[in-house]
Amino acid sequence: MDHLDSMRVFVKVVDLGGFARAASALRISNAVATRHVADLEGHLGTRLLNRTTRSLSPTESGQVYLKHVRQILEELDDVEQMVTSRNQEPAGTLRMVAPVVFGLHKLAPVLQRYAARYPRVVPDITLVDRQVDLVEEGFDVGIVIERNTRHAGVVTRPLTTAAVTVCATPDYLHRHGTPTHPEQLVDYPCLFLSSSPWGEGWIFTGRSGETRVSPTNKIAANNMEMLRQFALLGMGIAVLPSYLIEQDIQRGALVPLLAGYRLPQIEINIVYPSRRYFPAKLRTFIHHLFGHFNPTPQGATDVQADAEVAAAQPRTSRLRTSQT
Repeated sequence: MDHLDSMRVFVKVVDLGGFARAASALRISNAVATRHVADLEGHLGTRLLNRTTRSLSPTESGQVYLKHVRQILEELDDVEQMVTSRNQEPAGTLRMVAPVVFGLHKLAPVLQRYAARYPRVVPDITLVDRQVDLVEEGFDVGIVIERNTRHAGVVTRPLTTAAVTVCATPDYLHRHGTPTHPEQLVDYPCLFLSSSPWGEGWIFTGRSGETRVSPTNKIAANNMEMLRQFALLGMGIAVLPSYLIEQDIQRGALVPLLAGYRLPQIEINIVYPSRRYFPAKLRTFIHHLFGHFNPTPQGATDVQADAEVAAAQPRTSRLRTSQT
């Protein structure tokens, strides 16, 4: 087996705490991952891992080997990326992660235009609403919906914002009346995101200042698309991102409410591993994202410079692709 591949497998096994997780992240079989580490141990003449039925940890020799191998692999990756990014057309698989609803409603045309421009890059997008470790799970780039996202080991930059709209069906409002002030929402069934970034209520801003509303009659779901379906069925009043319901409002299926009041906008960030050199596929895709969502001079700043500034930070971090 290739010695460098075996070293990469060993590092991944230790980082993820098991052969099965490492194999899944590297897209190889569990047997192949086990063979890679066994070949390393045979080549070195020493055991690198302590294995039990419930746990796995590096031996004393394994810890020493891990420290130096990790540094060697990172420096090798940096050199290879520096060379390929300067001299090759963007190519290869581009693994990205994004929240489910935002991905379904906003990313398809972005990816279509990027794929048409760079046909040798193969987009591989994962849509999830859970915590994601960008580095350990092998993603090249992520889109994160979360306020003031900051994580060690990844670069986080604001990409765009999205408005939030209070809405209901015309029939529902005809039967139950139309609220004219946020405080009146406590009298209506409210369709509420169970993992809401706003906590247990909403803060509206109007001409008279802020109004905090905590609905008591709630119908909850952990997915915005489900709440949209509830709203379209006339089950109550919903607070949804405008990009999700813009077509529903245009065709009159949903009616926006409380026009004189504003809710905080949703902040949408782009995150990518902090490393000194970027592959061309990642650098061009990040610029493509900014060109689509934020076509301003600030949005088009040099991604390579950001990476070099962040390169000294730790390389692993857990982040949330917040549900929106």
